[in-house]
Amino acid sequence: MTAAYTLYAKPGFAATTIERLCSEARISNRAFYECFGGREDLLQALHDRCVDESLEAVAKALHEAPNSLDGRVKAGIRAYLEFTTADWRRARIMHVEVRRSGDILTLSRQRAVDAFARLVEEASADFPMAATLNRRLVALGIIGALQELLIEWLLSDEQPEIDELVAVAVHIFGRSLGTS
Repeated sequence: MTAAYTLYAKPGFAATTIERLCSEARISNRAFYECFGGREDLLQALHDRCVDESLEAVAKALHEAPNSLDGRVKAGIRAYLEFTTADWRRARIMHVEVRRSGDILTLSRQRAVDAFARLVEEASADFPMAATLNRRLVALGIIGALQELLIEWLLSDEQPEIDELVAVAVHIFGRSLGTS
């Protein structure tokens, strides 16, 4: 898992062979196949771990946040961005390689987006929103915006500061949910 964490982040999933993974991990190909059906299964396990850990971090922050929509939005966004960017490999696997892997992570990505959408919906459920808007679709839209901000952070020549990402994401979320 450690070797995949580094290699799948850079040079990336497509450029990482089983042989390279095994060489980096100092295990035999046989030992690899005793644990995983292929490099796709390893990518799935790695992505799932990153998503599960980030969901835990956000859920904890939301639980500890002030009982206001603005407080929840700020706490959830900061927790997600800080957790995800604490290790660029995690951010890269979750937001770049998940897209580059083709169909391999489509279902995993959909499950992750659904889980985060539910968190947004639950965190905002007690607060009014324009009656004509579908809360789930709003959640999906703001999750997409956050993902694009993280891709910008990863791929930009002039990487924005995390505080700047938080401020922009809070603004987008706040405007979408009616907090600002």
